[in-house]
Amino acid sequence: MEPGEKKIHKGVYLLPNALTTGALFAGFYSIIAGINGHFAVGAVAVVVAGVLDGLDGRVARLTHTQSEFGVQYDSLSDLISFGLAPALLAFNWSLASLREISPLAGKLGWLAAFLFVACAALRLARFNVQVEKSDKTYFQGLASPAAAGTLVATIWFFTDQGVAGETVRWLLWAETVALGLLMFSRVRYFSFKTWPRGDRIPVGFLMLVVLVFVLLAIDPPTVLMILGVGYVTSGLVVTILGRQQWKSRRERRAAQRHGLPPGESAKPGAEMREAETQPADTHGPEAHGPEAHGPGDGRP
Repeated sequence: MEPGEKKIHKGVYLLPNALTTGALFAGFYSIIAGINGHFAVGAVAVVVAGVLDGLDGRVARLTHTQSEFGVQYDSLSDLISFGLAPALLAFNWSLASLREISPLAGKLGWLAAFLFVACAALRLARFNVQVEKSDKTYFQGLASPAAAGTLVATIWFFTDQGVAGETVRWLLWAETVALGLLMFSRVRYFSFKTWPRGDRIPVGFLMLVVLVFVLLAIDPPTVLMILGVGYVTSGLVVTILGRQQWKSRRERRAAQRHGLPPGESAKPGAEMREAETQPADTHGPEAHGPEAHGPGDGRP
């Protein structure tokens, strides 16, 4: 042990994994609640799992107890809590009723639920193999807790309004498929890992956090659904704008290379030759790695 370095108590190493176990239990409880028809309770359990999942990585960093075991255990817990649990909740509440329309519609129902689980597993696997190349500012693809939270918030909102799952089954089917595909996509989502910057927290940020908690206390299902849909939409907007900016920079470089005046683009053939002769643009939309949870923290 280095001089001046504090010895970490052995029990501290158990704290992050205890939080991960709590998240795993919440995901398991959500599955049981959904099977028994308690869909709102199942949705709340997934939200609780999300809170615990957000804490375990931060606790591991603060206590300097990161480990490869914690990385793998956290991924397995995430697959249950944010892959299997929300998919089964959506299926039991609404998607299973598609079989009342036709056998084909029934198959589409359970295939949508499976797609959600498979995409969550693929995303976690991609993170585990690319953890060293991750970008701290943006996630690559929708994070599985965000996808799960948005899906269960929708279920919680409609059950709170007294809407039967059969009424919105096609809407939920489309949302389940879309969220699953976004998890394994290259759409960029702000990670909030590097914001706010610096040691001092802006007053505006604190006021925003307080406002969100107040609104959650007033109407949690509605606020959670609005936040989830807003976050999902923000990634699509950021990615589209990023692609447009990248394309504009590429056209300007091609124009400058061929001596064209500002505002006038090079011919398509010249732009293609420019792309072939120049190295890859490290600021392009595909240059960003998967989600990051901070230096040394491998928790997805």
